[in-house]
Amino acid sequence: MVVLTPVQVEGVQATAITVELPKTHLVAVTTTKGYIMCGALDVTLLNTRLADRGIIAGRALGVRNVDELLEAPLADVTDAARALGVVPGMKGREAIRLMQ
Repeated sequence: MVVLTPVQVEGVQATAITVELPKTHLVAVTTTKGYIMCGALDVTLLNTRLADRGIIAGRALGVRNVDELLEAPLADVTDAARALGVVPGMKGREAIRLMQ
């Protein structure tokens, strides 16, 4: 099942996405500019093979739902996200604010 939910984060309108898969689930929050996601996000791939796309994204580890994703510190971020001021250790909600 895929669940899309509009959310207000730090004054930014975003969309929360939860994908329920067998034995796991994926969680993401996206804006029109970028997104944060659970540990399934491959930041190295985005920074290398897809670098020309300039994808703005961050990854948080050990999160199981949208609330945890927004409160968790980001473990990794793409180079394009760094250019916006998004850095590892920053809470997900702060990163979403910068991705407006």
